[in-house]
Amino acid sequence: MAHTDLDINYLAHLARLALTPEEAAALNGQLAGVLSYVEKLKEVDVTGVEPMAHAQPRVNVSRPDEVRPSLPHSEALRNAPASANGLFVVPKIVE
Repeated sequence: MAHTDLDINYLAHLARLALTPEEAAALNGQLAGVLSYVEKLKEVDVTGVEPMAHAQPRVNVSRPDEVRPSLPHSEALRNAPASANGLFVVPKIVE
């Protein structure tokens, strides 16, 4: 995509942005700079490089799933506006 092909007003409309002409001109220059940098990155030889999601290998970073004590029902429902049979009562949103 050539830098002259940018339609900043169309992109602003898609992003639901209201830009002044000065902001559009500034954004046009900034976006053109980003796109020219992406074009430079396309020139890099990546043959033999494995695709990856992270720069460093990741192992399971989540804590172990262990059963632990939780709030009793009475404590959890203490601030509920309405409850019935140990459950929260919420307004019906689906007919």
